[in-house]
Amino acid sequence: MTDPDSRPQGLCDETKIERFDYPGRELEAMDNAANYHRWILEIFAPFLGDHLVEVGAGLGSFSQLILERHPCQTLSLVEPSNRMYEDLVANAQRLSTATRIYTYHGTFPQCAPLIKSNQAPDSIIYVNVLEHITDDKLELEAIRETLSASGHVFLFVPALAWLFGAFDERVGHLRRYTKSAMEAKLKAAGFKIILSKYFDFPGIGPWWVKYCLLRSATMEPAGVRLYDRFVVPAARRIESIISPPLGKNVIAIAQKG
Repeated sequence: MTDPDSRPQGLCDETKIERFDYPGRELEAMDNAANYHRWILEIFAPFLGDHLVEVGAGLGSFSQLILERHPCQTLSLVEPSNRMYEDLVANAQRLSTATRIYTYHGTFPQCAPLIKSNQAPDSIIYVNVLEHITDDKLELEAIRETLSASGHVFLFVPALAWLFGAFDERVGHLRRYTKSAMEAKLKAAGFKIILSKYFDFPGIGPWWVKYCLLRSATMEPAGVRLYDRFVVPAARRIESIISPPLGKNVIAIAQKG
């Protein structure tokens, strides 16, 4: 088990720090989606390096899956939410791993200089984060500047503007992407597209009904568990063979040019 003293806290610039708390606990419902997250990680895994950053790490559930599948040398966890950051630090200290884990409280552009000074990352991961950021162009530029030579960015974002519903509004989503729009933004920021595709075709219908038609603003853990157990395994098998023409999300991997 790693000595907790080897997990220093990243102290981002206090004069510039921007911290916030999500309006509810709905985003934490996705901690129940282990199959869903393993599906995402399966796509990311072949391109992950030795020095990883996860932005918007939340409670650390995806980080734990990363360490189970991809034991890297360093893993830096960035989280701007005050409440979630406290839980993230506590959860990171309980992990049994040889990986050196660092935690940073703030947004990525604010913490990037310190992260880079400690260890330039070769992999920067955003899972359901970029859609919360006002200036995603600036964010992608900060990612490129921070990555080591030929490093990769890994993105997972909500897709299709017509799926923007009450839940998106509640949790602070600013946009939903199309595959082509995501690719264009990455290329404009100086990245080479390695992989880009729609993800979770079966999720389109239930999402539209619940959050667009019925205007629900909540995500129940029980519903997430059911979808994760019964739908995700089949969708994962099918979409590993045939890329869907549309999906509830876009997943992309791009390399620093």
